Parts: sequence; structure tokens; C-alpha cells
Amino acid sequence: MKNRLLLSVLMILFSLGLNAQVKIAIICGKLITAEDDQVYNNKVIVIEADKILEIGNRDIIKSEYEIIDLSAYTVLPGLIDAHVHPLIYGDDYQVNHIKGSSAFNALRGLKTVQNWLNEGWTSIRVAGDADTQYAHFEIRDAINSGLFDGPRIYGAGHYLSVTGGGGDINFLSPDQSVIADGLVVDGKDEILKAIREEIKYGSDWIKLLVTGAFMSEGDNPQNVQFSDEEIIAAIEEAKRRGVPVMAHAHATEGINKAIKFGARSIEHGTFLDDESIDLFLEHDAYLIPTVSIGEYGLENWKDSEAQAKMYELTVKHRQESWKMYSKAIERGVKVGLGSDNVGFPPNFAANEFRLLVQLGMMPMQAILAGTKVNAELLMKDQEIGSIRAGKFADIIATKNNPIDDITELARVEFVMKGGKIIKGIE
Repeated sequence: MKNRLLLSVLMILFSLGLNAQVKIAIICGKLITAEDDQVYNNKVIVIEADKILEIGNRDIIKSEYEIIDLSAYTVLPGLIDAHVHPLIYGDDYQVNHIKGSSAFNALRGLKTVQNWLNEGWTSIRVAGDADTQYAHFEIRDAINSGLFDGPRIYGAGHYLSVTGGGGDINFLSPDQSVIADGLVVDGKDEILKAIREEIKYGSDWIKLLVTGAFMSEGDNPQNVQFSDEEIIAAIEEAKRRGVPVMAHAHATEGINKAIKFGARSIEHGTFLDDESIDLFLEHDAYLIPTVSIGEYGLENWKDSEAQAKMYELTVKHRQESWKMYSKAIERGVKVGLGSDNVGFPPNFAANEFRLLVQLGMMPMQAILAGTKVNAELLMKDQEIGSIRAGKFADIIATKNNPIDDITELARVEFVMKGGKIIKGIE
């Protein structure tokens, strides 16, 4: 009897201890919630555990709250990059993935995503990655288990490619046997098996290289590489399993077919036309233009042998593709932010905000592209993407208002993910 009574008392005390969670109040000089297009002054965000409890004026602060004073800063939701490759590095990326083991790739990738988190990217979508296994999902699982700090990771295991396509290695002799950076599949049966394996090992997206690529050797980005039957089979199989498809597509025909057949997002979309824009609007699909990678290549890869094709094609087609991106934005296509970051220098991904503004977005529209719109793309908008009661406390701050200078998002000074301070004000 005494033991039962003691156990009951201990359980009550333990329960009270759990309920005595310390609450944090963040005092915001300016606040962009991404719930709308407003900038609010002198607001307070109250956080309990990993969630936002309430938002209001200073009178909601209670004496027992811990205070984080960001009254001299602009506070925003954590940023979301919808197109990254954390395991890829270097201009000769198509063979780098086999220079180290999958374990080493995971260690390198962990450092990469931690750097991105420190820059304010609290969530990322991996657009397939270059590893013989699934190293980036090992990173995700380690982060989710609390072993390491890192961003929320969603995405695809590998990018699915045809033989000789953008995910294959096309510069070796036929007597060489090397695992390609992409997952090479031909025909409906191979595609179905690959998608099932991708999902088995953790993919919550499927990445399909519908067309050739800019950065790979030996293929043409203006070619559609999968047949209609193969594209339809891939999208239907993914849909059957409740997993969306992101379609890498440069060629106009590939863009339009992928949208018609049910891809949720088009990656790059370089040669989109007026019909493409109509299809985006009709099918409620998302465009992720990944402009930063082309600009980086123009600045840094003029003399790169591995990226000679990419450099030449970017110079040739940049003006026309930018014109159509601007037209898509003007007509109201859902454009999300994706940097195509492959472990580039610090704050590379933030350049995408500046470039979206150059393409015609207002600064607030660009901010929403990297927060609210991307959360909707990921179908995680009840959890992330804006500052609202009940959502994860993924919060960043900049010294100056990015509405006045969008490049402020390359100078994030405070980062919180799930109520935990990752980068504090010094």
C-alpha cells in the first residue's frame, strides 16, 4: 500500500515537472509572420517547448517567462530551400560521390546542412542526391533522433535517370563499371521497382529527370528522356504511395508533359513557354527556377572543363529563360525558392531571394517564396513556413529589414529551430 502511494506521488510530481515547461518570449522590433504581406511592429512571440504558443503585444509577457530581446531586429520564420543536394560538392560532382564511402558522405553532408541551418535555413528539400546509398536520410534520421542539430530534411533519395541521361555517367568507356550519381532506370518495371525502393529507404518525394541536364556530361537538356508511359507510370506509382513527384525538366515538351501527367513541382523549367505557364496555373503546379546555380556558374566556371557545357548553355539561354520566369511570376504561377545548393560558399542560397526580386517579385513576395509557399509545396504548412500559434518555433532574425534590402537574408544573426537557439545574438 505504501509503495503504491509513493509511486502515485512520484508520478504526480513527474507530471507537474513536465507541465512546468519554461516559456520563452521573443520581443520583436519588426515581425514578418509570412501569414500575410504585413510587417508588424513591437510584437511578442511566446514559445513553449518546440511550438509557438501565442503572438501578441508586450502585455502578454509574464514575469516567469525567459526573454529574448530582438527589439532591434526584424524577426521572420525559418527559411525553406526547396532544391538542395547536400552530398554533392565540386564542379566535377559526377564522380566525387565515389571518392568517399557513404559514411564519409554522411559526415561531409552533416557539416553542410549544419552550415545551412546556421544561415537560417531551418528546412530543406533534397532534390535527390549523389550517394551509392542513402547518406542524406541517415543525416535526417540522426537529426530527428536528437543526435545532432540540423534542419528539417525532406526529399528524394536519388534522381531517377534513363541510361545515358543526366543522372548517368556518360564519359567512361563501356568496359568500366561505376555506380552513377543518379539511379539509372529504363522501362516501366525498373521505374516501379526503383520508386518502391526509394520509398522503402526513406524518400517522401520522388525526383524524376524528365529531360537532360545542364551540369552533366554527354546528354542534352533540350531532350525529353523518359517516354510518356514511363513518366505516367512513375507519377502514378508515387501517387499510389502518397508521395509527390518533383520533375527536373528543362525542355519545353518535358515541362509540359510532367505538369499534365501530375508532377507537383517543376525544377529549373528553363525553356518554359506560354503554354507551360497556362499549365502551371491549370494544374496548380509549382515552379522552382533555381536561378542561383546559373549565376554562380557564369562567375566561377568559365574555365571549368567539367562544367563547360553548363557555362555555354547558360550564356546562350539565360536572357530568354529569365524573360519567361518573369512572365510566370507576373501571371501568378506558384514560384518557390530553390537554390540548387551543392555545398557552395556561405550564404549562397540567400542569393536566390535577390534574384527572385530581379525577376520581378516584390521583396515580401520573395520572402514568402522561401517560407510560406515552400511549406505549402511540401504540404507541411500546418507545421512550418510561417509564424503562427501551434507551428514549430522555427524563427530567424536580421539586423535590418529585408523588405528594405533583400540581401539582409544573407546576414541572418539569430536562428532558432523548434524552440532551440542555434545561433544567438552576440
